[in-house]
Amino acid sequence: MSDFKRGLRASTPVLIGLVPAALVLGAQATTKGIAPLAVPLMTGLNFAGGSEFAAIELWTSPPHLVLIAGVTLLINSRHLVMSAALAPWLRHLPRRQALPALFLMVDESWAMALADAKARGERMSARAFSMSYFLGLSAALYASWVAFSALGALIGPVLGDIQRWGLDMAFPAVFLALLRGMWKGLGAAMPWLVSLAVAAGTCLIVPGAWYVPAGALAGILTAWIMVRL
Repeated sequence: MSDFKRGLRASTPVLIGLVPAALVLGAQATTKGIAPLAVPLMTGLNFAGGSEFAAIELWTSPPHLVLIAGVTLLINSRHLVMSAALAPWLRHLPRRQALPALFLMVDESWAMALADAKARGERMSARAFSMSYFLGLSAALYASWVAFSALGALIGPVLGDIQRWGLDMAFPAVFLALLRGMWKGLGAAMPWLVSLAVAAGTCLIVPGAWYVPAGALAGILTAWIMVRL
């Protein structure tokens, strides 16, 4: 089996959680007044579910574009750390291959490709990272996310509030499963825990979606302090 097909196959369990989340995203977008055709444009250009959910939560008419752009930047800033973690595994690849491929990097493909590279690294001293495996993962996730978010935008008004079915829990469930596989102890998880506590507290005290930038900033600040100590 080729590495690309292996990546496609490995993506199947993740799609079980990703597809319902994409449907919810598309349905929520239309309730905020976003045109159905604009939904796949958004998910295709900004392939990052967390920031897309936050953008829709903050969406008004007219939209506060500076606030939405700022929150999106904060949430997606974790990709800087994620890509830095992949850098040692990509050094053998020319930049013309590595940089465009990183456009498709999301939490799921990053975690699974990194785990695969580490497993292969136990048997291979060099070139453990399989770009074909990464692209197989990413192709399935990207196509499904864009397609099913568009479908959610189209059928959302017909189905009504699909959150009552609990489908909105699929996205955090996938994320928690990935975190479990990446657990390195309480110390390494401290920025995540601080971010969670600050976001939850802000959500209870401050109206609106300010818990998103509050949690993101708290996590980034905690990670910076830990590095400096």
